[in-house]
Amino acid sequence: MRNTSGILGLHHITLVASNAQRTVDFYARVLGLRLVKTTVNFDDPGSYHLYFADAQGGAGTVVTFFEWPRAPRGRSGIGGTHHFALRVADRDALLRWKRRLVDLGLRVIGPYDRNYFTSIYLRDPDGLLVEIATDGPGMWWDEHSGIIAQQAPPADKTRGGRDEAAIAAMTWPEPVPVIDAAMNLTRGMHHITALTANIERTHEFLGETLGMARVKMTENFDDPGTKHWYWGTPDARPGSLITYLERPATERRAHMGTGAGHRYALAVADDDTQLRFRERLLEAGVQVSPVMDRVYFKSIYTRDPDGHIVEIATLGPGFLVDEPVASTGSSLRLPPWLEAHRDDIAAQLTDIDRVEWPYDGHDGANGMRGHPGRRLDLTTQVETLV
Repeated sequence: MRNTSGILGLHHITLVASNAQRTVDFYARVLGLRLVKTTVNFDDPGSYHLYFADAQGGAGTVVTFFEWPRAPRGRSGIGGTHHFALRVADRDALLRWKRRLVDLGLRVIGPYDRNYFTSIYLRDPDGLLVEIATDGPGMWWDEHSGIIAQQAPPADKTRGGRDEAAIAAMTWPEPVPVIDAAMNLTRGMHHITALTANIERTHEFLGETLGMARVKMTENFDDPGTKHWYWGTPDARPGSLITYLERPATERRAHMGTGAGHRYALAVADDDTQLRFRERLLEAGVQVSPVMDRVYFKSIYTRDPDGHIVEIATLGPGFLVDEPVASTGSSLRLPPWLEAHRDDIAAQLTDIDRVEWPYDGHDGANGMRGHPGRRLDLTTQVETLV
């Protein structure tokens, strides 16, 4: 089905971390993402803005972090991000990730069969929920594109019906010393999930105002009876999907801080398309920012009906505009208007150690604790998914 909305898929997600070094350790050294840009928050240049992605920083592969070392702990809730998911090829790759992460000392739950993909879950050092999901079998295996209806998930795949003990025991039979091609997470995000108090109102924003295709109407497998809807490009491909869980309006609202989401960004082709979306939002009575130059792309900012920041970002000019692919992320990059203040800005930042450390699969119970200078909090638990 042809995409006529102008939204090409996910562009990036921006999250909040308390410590830049620890974030690099986890996302680059543990998960194997590429640190493609080391810069600062253009609106608060005394703090890092780190970009992880594939080698070229392709749209849909980009996960970014503001470093807010003095911020309070954030929390998930209505109007905020619940989690984001990275992609792997298949279930075997997922099980290899589970074995590798557990051997590194992290707590992992799953694999859970979500009917359209299979997932494991863990938390990053600040407590942010991270999902790793398979590409298949895909969103359309049980119904046709453009013809969707509210569906209840199979009982044996939901909380209370699935065999938790058997799921917990599933893993790869031997250590996984390297991240192989099927495991490679730089293929990008699978989806981003946020929380809403009114999913019909969310559809008015995503489906009617922004023109995204609603590609699945199902339930929260971890809280059966509550709605979980998916929007994306008409082909419902991984990397295009934004999903919302509906929660009672009486539940807590999101609080921005460390370990929480800041915003998610949708991709458009160019400046003209972005301006058309800006006009569309204004005509719908939705507040939207002026166009902001982010050097590597241009952005406009709005909010969904629950208050979650939503960004619409252009594909270009891209992350190679100020450094070659061979050295992306290796040094501090600043926008032209901040270059005159480089010395003052650099003095406020803590140097980041980028030297790779090997994991040979035989560290036993020590895992990441065996690497000097690492400050990963490995005691964070994944107790609930809602």
